[in-house]
Amino acid sequence: MTADTMAVEFKQKPLAAGKLLPLILMALVIIADQITKYLIVKNIPLGSIGATFFGDFLRIIHVCNPGIAFSIGQGWSLMTRAFLFRAIPLVVIVIVMVVYFKNDEFTALQRWAIAGIAGGGIGNLIDRFFRFEGVVDFIDVKFYGLFGMERWPTFNVADSAVVVCGILLVASFIFTIKDLKKDE
Repeated sequence: MTADTMAVEFKQKPLAAGKLLPLILMALVIIADQITKYLIVKNIPLGSIGATFFGDFLRIIHVCNPGIAFSIGQGWSLMTRAFLFRAIPLVVIVIVMVVYFKNDEFTALQRWAIAGIAGGGIGNLIDRFFRFEGVVDFIDVKFYGLFGMERWPTFNVADSAVVVCGILLVASFIFTIKDLKKDE
């Protein structure tokens, strides 16, 4: 083994660690999502309110969503929902993870954000594959009539991870593009 070969191997190991470390976030999101959903299912009857906080601003409730975000598609046939809400997201997550590992241009923040998004996606996919009634949602927030909604659509830990990490990812891409334009 030459010194050049050893230097290349040394450079690849930290890079590999930089790609693997954010996967801890992915695992934590999946675990937190599934534990909270398990607790909701075991302790709060479907369709009921388990707790309220700050008046009725925040409620912990138990609902199941056979559709996707904002209950889109909940009335569609089982075959259509299975394809659109199971197969396509599974393929997208696989593609995202392949790109994640093959791309060496992502920043550390982008890697962590992608891992959080993937964790949220996998958390909800677990429900789509193993809960016939749909994805368990339980966080219900008052929205005070904004956009014609008295309450924001009920969501869960996985949804929160996807939204927060998605915002971080988009912001990081915007700042990266601005930095590239400054350098030119």
